[in-house]
Amino acid sequence: MSAPLPAQPPASTPVPAAAPATTRSRRLALGVIATGLLMTVLDGSIVTVAMPAIQNDLGFSPAGLSWVVNAYLIAFGGLLLLAGRLGDLIGRRRMFLTGTAVFTAASVLAGAAGSPALLITARFLQGTGSAMASAVGLGILVTLFTESRERTRAIAVFSFTGAAGASIGQVLGGVLTDAVGWHWIFLINLPIGVATLLVAVRVLPADRGPGLRAGADVIGAVLVTSGVMLGIYSVVGAGTHGWLSAHTLGLGALALALLAGFFVRQATAGTPLLPLRVLRSRSVSGANLVQMLMVAALFSFQILVALYLQRVLGHGAAATGLAMLPAAVIGAVSLGVSARLSARFGDRNVLLLGLALLIALLGLLTRLPAHGHYATDLLPLMFLAAGFGLALPALTALGMSGAGEEDAGLVSGLFNTTQQIGMATGVAVLSTLAASRTGTLLSEGSSRAEALTGGYHLAFAVGGGLLTAAFVVALTVLGRTRPGTRTRTRSGRPEHEAVHRTEATDAGRSA
Repeated sequence: MSAPLPAQPPASTPVPAAAPATTRSRRLALGVIATGLLMTVLDGSIVTVAMPAIQNDLGFSPAGLSWVVNAYLIAFGGLLLLAGRLGDLIGRRRMFLTGTAVFTAASVLAGAAGSPALLITARFLQGTGSAMASAVGLGILVTLFTESRERTRAIAVFSFTGAAGASIGQVLGGVLTDAVGWHWIFLINLPIGVATLLVAVRVLPADRGPGLRAGADVIGAVLVTSGVMLGIYSVVGAGTHGWLSAHTLGLGALALALLAGFFVRQATAGTPLLPLRVLRSRSVSGANLVQMLMVAALFSFQILVALYLQRVLGHGAAATGLAMLPAAVIGAVSLGVSARLSARFGDRNVLLLGLALLIALLGLLTRLPAHGHYATDLLPLMFLAAGFGLALPALTALGMSGAGEEDAGLVSGLFNTTQQIGMATGVAVLSTLAASRTGTLLSEGSSRAEALTGGYHLAFAVGGGLLTAAFVVALTVLGRTRPGTRTRTRSGRPEHEAVHRTEATDAGRSA
């Protein structure tokens, strides 16, 4: 909350971590981190398929059912930044292990839930555990793999796991719900979580942060956590209350005021939670903005295409998951290609190529017919999902390139936070626009299929606009990089060294 105690090492001199001794150990550590991500992504996608069964079994109201997702999103998105900073202070390994344990225990509680209140509570705890583990995952990864090409490959594996988890979740959710009941979509996390913990204890490097006394910034933590949580709450509630309602505008204004207070606090605090020097990195600030725009647009693809398959083409839950599988497989395969292309052409160029493919994808989705056929109208477009596999690893590498050793957990938490904010905002905005357009078309006499398809067309068009904005930001803000090198500042130093230099100056001023 104030300047660091003299006994603590200065911020520019991070406490070294004990890196794994062998390549095999590092690969096992990567596997553990990827498995933690798999549980998080799997949990997010598997729930959507089981929502009708959960509603019927526990007696959720239509409005209350949305909180099965919202409770998780609010906790996850609101706590990521704080969890990332705490990981830097108390040790990323400790934070990862604690978060995985919390998530696993909460999954068991969710699987045993017999009432709406208990399930929503469990989902909030799941989001809390996910935030703790996910916030430091990338931070551990970038400190394990320091060589540029090796790090690019590790990030590709990490991204591949996320893409695979999303596709597996949609299929597995339908199968488990139909075969053994919705409870098992949560209980399946128990064996995965226990196995992850057992291996993680042995292979993750033991790091030792400077401790909470070195700068937890409780005031900043309260401001940003409450601001982000309240902001996400206002966005996800806009579909029910309306964008111009007193509820949405009032809570949104309060959220903005809390976040403004947070940035004022960061500019004046002796040991800020989010040192503003981190945002002065073009790679960090630019990549986070690109990610927020990209995720907001792409979530419309994942959710609205699934709704088109079910509500317009009449597919069931399991059939919808299988129909979406080609996009996930193509995107996952392209992840491996992304690493090789980045090594040859640079992360920025690969990111621009991926965004261009995704813009084409959403542009063509605006032409989906109301009485279409999956094989001829939708399946061919799945090949453009390769853009996701190309863009994600390149964007992640760019976003983490400005992180120094002592800030890796913080930047990782920030990167994940913008992802969740983009996801929540994209779902709320695009779904609301689609529903509004559908209602207008129905009132004008269109058939249900035509009205639904028209609503999806509008959402896809807006998503395409968001992706175009992301392309412009990537082109103008993110600097050119030579293949196999990190982003450099105008002074010629690697950007992470410049961050360290600024941090040393800040520490000297505090002293």
